[in-house]
Amino acid sequence: MSLSIIVMGASGRMGTTIANLAKEQGMTLAAVLERPERLDALAHWGCLAGTDPEVVYPQVPGAVVIDFTAPEASLANARCAVKNGNPIVIGTTGFTPEQKAELDAIAQNGRVFWSPNMSVGVNVLLELLPELVQMLGPDYDLEMVELHHNRKKDSPSGTALRLAESLASARDWDLKDVACYHREGIIGERPKKEIGVQAIRGGDVVGVHTVYFMGPGERIEVTHHAHSRENFAQGALRAASWLPGQPGGKVYAMGDILKSRLK
Repeated sequence: MSLSIIVMGASGRMGTTIANLAKEQGMTLAAVLERPERLDALAHWGCLAGTDPEVVYPQVPGAVVIDFTAPEASLANARCAVKNGNPIVIGTTGFTPEQKAELDAIAQNGRVFWSPNMSVGVNVLLELLPELVQMLGPDYDLEMVELHHNRKKDSPSGTALRLAESLASARDWDLKDVACYHREGIIGERPKKEIGVQAIRGGDVVGVHTVYFMGPGERIEVTHHAHSRENFAQGALRAASWLPGQPGGKVYAMGDILKSRLK
């Protein structure tokens, strides 16, 4: 039996990519949703279309929701999905700490997956970067630059923040205490207990993240390039295939999938 999915924001760039890939891979596109003013753009998908998850989800029981929208919308969709027994995969970025805590609470009653970056490569980096921090030691300054298209709304990117959190955690730091998102004027010497995260916006760049380890007499650069949105869509579909077989009670992430392959 093929996997059934529900795509939120199905007329947007990510939604369209996810829906097309799902059909190409033999999955069942059970339903698509959009804002009321964009509902007419969904007719060509040839499946259930709507604007209200409370109406749509009960009509496609068990279908996996894939949501790349906005934090408030994703939380509402997660609440509705859990209430109706639909697993939900979320790729939305820009969650506040309070919203992350709310997502954790929602996940106690259902199957929820969230990753600010669905790329397998980025999530492998999240596992490996802390090891590099620890092996290099405290003499290496940690900096990051992220580059995205000119239509991205949040800054720094969710991926950059997650990577920075992994670096901070490796040094037993709290990112909120050591992050530097802007430098201007006579600011003095760089503190040792600092992680710089700078954002660049322009053109149609899908996503580039570079982490710098700068120490005495040398520099190491680790860069991830996302070449297309299909990279993220493939990761979301992979998560959608994996999530239904997991118990509820926590927010799963791509790292959980990668670690499950090693067992």
